[in-house]
Amino acid sequence: MSKRNLFLIGACFLVAVAFLLLPSFTVRYTGLVLLFLSAAVLLGKELLRRSPSEKLQATTDGGGKPDRESSQETFALGKLFDATMSGMREGLLVVDKDMRVVASNRAAHRLFNLSQGKLEAQRLTEITRNPAIYSAFLDALKGMERSGVKVETYGPERMVFDLRVVPLSSSNGRGAEGALGVFIDVTRIEQLEHVRQEFLSNVSHELRTPLTAILAFVETLETSAIDDKENSLRFLSIIRRNASRMHDLIDDILELSAIEAGNVQVKAEQVELRAIVSDVVSLLGTKAAARGIAVTNAVDREALVHADARRLEQMLTNLVDNAIKFNRENGQVTIRFEKGDRKFERSVLDSEARTPGEGTDARDNETRVTDKILVEDTGEGIPAQHLGRLFERFYRVDRARSREMGGTGLGLAIVKHLARAHGGEVTVTSELGKGTTFTIELPASSA
Repeated sequence: MSKRNLFLIGACFLVAVAFLLLPSFTVRYTGLVLLFLSAAVLLGKELLRRSPSEKLQATTDGGGKPDRESSQETFALGKLFDATMSGMREGLLVVDKDMRVVASNRAAHRLFNLSQGKLEAQRLTEITRNPAIYSAFLDALKGMERSGVKVETYGPERMVFDLRVVPLSSSNGRGAEGALGVFIDVTRIEQLEHVRQEFLSNVSHELRTPLTAILAFVETLETSAIDDKENSLRFLSIIRRNASRMHDLIDDILELSAIEAGNVQVKAEQVELRAIVSDVVSLLGTKAAARGIAVTNAVDREALVHADARRLEQMLTNLVDNAIKFNRENGQVTIRFEKGDRKFERSVLDSEARTPGEGTDARDNETRVTDKILVEDTGEGIPAQHLGRLFERFYRVDRARSREMGGTGLGLAIVKHLARAHGGEVTVTSELGKGTTFTIELPASSA
């Protein structure tokens, strides 16, 4: 390898280290990808430039004796190339002008679902039938650089890649000798973008409904009903109720955003559970009495849990409030406590947090002691098809009834995130016609 290329590759890696220190994830990630791509292009060109006979010639002098300096240079080239390829999370393919793979890395093997064997020496058409991939490499061999090519694969799970392919020019400058493609996994980014769009759509819809009612009744008061005392008071009551709903929704959005961003600190300590439950029951006593709901604090006086008292009260308030709102008239709500038992610990990297292809957490094989706080109601129950989505933002089993009851659709999502911030979990079981039980599981202080 020429000293110039070695210098350029070294410079790329030095700048890459500098990018790692940047606070912005987007700038850091984009910069690293471009730098790795630049280094890989230089290495790929060197790999294509040297045919087997040239490599042999490069390692021997005119007398047929090994040239130690050239041999060491070739060895360094191979080590540097292997380190670059294997260290990249992005899939990387280098093809020659005959569309035959001459180099690849482990990420590319996962991309093409190749558990054994190598991609090298295979034609591109033998490892994929995806027309987007083939046409991108074909254009690169014609001298056209392609970027932003969306590639979707459907193996065990759907994955989305942003493909960037650049031509590798020949040493004499006559056309492309090969092409290098980098497959950047954007599956997680696309999923988050979908969540963001859905969230914005839901927020807009939730705010539009009360805002429309407020504007309509204000317009009515302005035009004709301002002197009608009875109707004006009724309209003002409706306006106040909808304004209060908007206020609650904004508060919940801000709270959930802070929790998900990790800006909420959980300071767990030993707290008396019965006292916290008593405060929650007192707070919601008026609402329960209005519907004839009996709320029972069945927690033992000596029950202690390891939690942040204020956040635990927030979780219980949301759960008990839901149990009251969606209960039968003259129903019952019971809060109980069960001292820790041993259970199989699921990974913190659950289905929402784990990126595609990422393995399970090492703690999946551990057990822990958990304390359980149960909130039981005697309502109508929840159909089984809804249970798996209850903790999603803005998800409602009965949208009309939930809005009528004044819910924002974010309460259970807040409970889920607060429980996980404690290192615990929240689950739900329900039986139609008998009621629903929400269970907060918290790690015991001895765990």
